Amino acid sequence: MSITKHPFGTTSDGKAAYLYCMKNSEGAYAVVTSYGCRVVDICVPDREGELRDVCLGYDTLAEYENDTAAFGAVVGRHANRIGKGLFTLDRVTYRLAVNNGPNHLHGGLRGFHHYNWDSQISGNTVRFTRTSPDGEEGYPGNLTMTVVYSWSEDNELCISYQAKTDRSTVFNTTNHTYFNLNGEDADTVLDHTLLIKAAQFTETDEYSLPTGRILDVAGTPMDFTKAKPIGQDIRADYYQLKYSKTYDHNFVLCGRGLTEAAVLSSAESGIRMTCFTDQPGLQLYVPAGSPAEHGKNGRRYPACGSVCLETQHFPNATSHPAFPSVTLTPDEPFESKTIYHFSVF
Repeated sequence: MSITKHPFGTTSDGKAAYLYCMKNSEGAYAVVTSYGCRVVDICVPDREGELRDVCLGYDTLAEYENDTAAFGAVVGRHANRIGKGLFTLDRVTYRLAVNNGPNHLHGGLRGFHHYNWDSQISGNTVRFTRTSPDGEEGYPGNLTMTVVYSWSEDNELCISYQAKTDRSTVFNTTNHTYFNLNGEDADTVLDHTLLIKAAQFTETDEYSLPTGRILDVAGTPMDFTKAKPIGQDIRADYYQLKYSKTYDHNFVLCGRGLTEAAVLSSAESGIRMTCFTDQPGLQLYVPAGSPAEHGKNGRRYPACGSVCLETQHFPNATSHPAFPSVTLTPDEPFESKTIYHFSVF
């Protein structure tokens, strides 16, 4: 295993950004950057042994600075949505930016994915850290977050998260990588097969905000308990899909502790990706439109050309006490791990 560090330019506010390439002895590799703590490339062998980059993204730092899709990003302070940008904690109501219809999304006007993180190589890992000061984007408390990426000889990307705060706050994080197992320059993922180990999902309103109701997937297009093509039911006459015009839903995972949550496969490339997590939820997101006019090599990414499997706590948990809590306190730091393992079949 080798890790190399390379300059990635200077941000608009004068910070030096870096790329880190983690490569195993077989030549497969993952590239991450200090800007937004993002995954930039994941190059793994297909069934013929040819490397394919299965991660959407950009070529330049400037493009990442202008990114609106959160390509490859670690998202915070609160990933996904908070209804009306409001939450109450310790009898104090906090008002956040409303930046997604009537709701707050992915940390606000400038989420964690638009900051350059402190970074360093640490053994066989790359460690990123940033401190979000009290009041940033309206959130209380000084919060320090650490993310550690590692890449294995077995083509396994491991993401370890830690967060601590000096004052009670709300916190929910995820990684927002867009995957296409035929290659980031391929067409849609509608023929990829997907299995999600979840018997339930959180119902959403017309703004993709969870209502608080937890519904069974059985008998609905939301049922991925047996592997099926992503495109099989995506156009079904079902009110949840009519709202979002795609899958943009949180699934209630069945496992406890670090366990298998989902399996994504492509018959064309022969690449399989298995997701393991200790988080209670997984957001399935298939962009209904192009997430970026110009991606790598200037290519316009198509609608339904990728899929995100975002491990997380449930969105809008601040409004629904029955959901797993997203409250972070000084005496209970946050720790979590998600693994994406790539293999061939």
